[in-house]
Amino acid sequence: MTRPDIRTLGALKQSGYQPRSVKQELRDNLIQKLRNKEEVFPGIYGYEETVIPELQRAILAGHHINLLGLRGQAKTRIARLLVGLLDEYVPVVEGSELNDDPLQPLSVYARNLIEVRGDETEITWLHRNERYTEKLATPDVSVADLIGDADPIKAATLKLPYSDERVIHFGLIPRAHRGIFVINELPDLQARIQVSLFNILQEGDIQIRGFKVRLPLDIQFVFTANPEDYTNRGSIVTPLKDRIDAQIITHYPKSIEIGKRITKQEARIREEQRGLVTTNEIVHDLVEQVAVEARGSEFVDAKSGVSARLTISAYEQVVAGAERRALINGEKQTYVRVADFISAVPAITGKVELVYEGEQEGAGIVAEKLMGKAVRTLFLNYFPDPDKAKKLKNRPSPYKTVQEWFGQGHTVDILHDASTTDYRTALDQVPGLRDIVKELHPNEDAETTYFLMEFLLHGLAEYSLISRNRLIAGAQFKDLLSSMFTMPSFGEDDDEDEDERPQRGRRR
Repeated sequence: MTRPDIRTLGALKQSGYQPRSVKQELRDNLIQKLRNKEEVFPGIYGYEETVIPELQRAILAGHHINLLGLRGQAKTRIARLLVGLLDEYVPVVEGSELNDDPLQPLSVYARNLIEVRGDETEITWLHRNERYTEKLATPDVSVADLIGDADPIKAATLKLPYSDERVIHFGLIPRAHRGIFVINELPDLQARIQVSLFNILQEGDIQIRGFKVRLPLDIQFVFTANPEDYTNRGSIVTPLKDRIDAQIITHYPKSIEIGKRITKQEARIREEQRGLVTTNEIVHDLVEQVAVEARGSEFVDAKSGVSARLTISAYEQVVAGAERRALINGEKQTYVRVADFISAVPAITGKVELVYEGEQEGAGIVAEKLMGKAVRTLFLNYFPDPDKAKKLKNRPSPYKTVQEWFGQGHTVDILHDASTTDYRTALDQVPGLRDIVKELHPNEDAETTYFLMEFLLHGLAEYSLISRNRLIAGAQFKDLLSSMFTMPSFGEDDDEDEDERPQRGRRR
């Protein structure tokens, strides 16, 4: 729909235009989309049978909405998508700061203008994107920010007494008249500020200081909030809860497949990265499994939640790690490795809130443990269970050849920055490694085969069949028993005075 050409109040009346409340507008457009089988909330996955139907029922009922859920559950994105249910354009009195409907003027300015100019009053058209207002609740938000206050500068400039309604400077909420107003993180709003919303939600009007102002505002309110027990920062006061008609509880993806769709959609992978780095579904699964492991970990605060931003950031770092390696080695193309996944620890450490036990372990160690658990869990999707293989009496373990080779004292270093040639050479020196992969996955190409060979080593380490030691530049795989008997040196350095140690370090 193009912007209408109607420019005066008289022409608008002749067109047959009839005012509608914003809730009626949302309702009518939702009904049309449902009848036409159109997608109402594009890009929102995993909520098709839970959150979205509840949201649609709330809109049909004309309710104010509170989206309640842990961080990273697309609450704000859903609120922003509601704009798509508004009419593309609506008429407003030109120059009005409250988006006055020409047939239902609200402000003193619009009423006076129409009274003077009548049908010649000029109107303009407001696009639906301009009818969305969002405010992040912070402890310093005031009533003046949201509702408004008397403006002494305006009073002096217009030479008006303080008793004149025209000296009011309206806040964000009145300026959102005929639109959608979103308050993010509602519990962060101080209780006395939450109280100022009572009348707006229940009666639709506002109160500013001593002014006898009644403005029947037409606003669709949407709030987002974390569960109250998430932090000690505050809560939603009970009378305000009572005035919010619908509280819709969001949730995390219920399957890895849904999580993968979200991550692929949201990850900011540049075109040059797509041309340089080739990925596979196993890496996507590993990234999603980290979030699953974190949400069930004893080291992570379950009340805090694990945001979808963890998997998005982790995948971006996996691709960036592969890109960096290709640039260092001067390669025009590279294939993602398990080492790229393991090196994405920084994307995890800041995304999980640890409990006391996790703090004792350290954020980096917890992140590595979560990644190890992800490898261990997904290992069984591609290779036989090592625990069951040990108990088979009729035939030897499929991993016997690999274990015996490491048992002879051999080691393998898989370095993050190794070139493709060095990477393949390192994996090819392990006898039996390729045979296991080829037997179970005979149709995979060369790149995926090498990826699975590396994945097999990491999996065997997680199941304690071999040992994996973390190097500064990568990982070293070796026999489990030899690593157990390799104890740290408690030599003469421990008997030295503290002030002597740095001197010896400098001589080295």
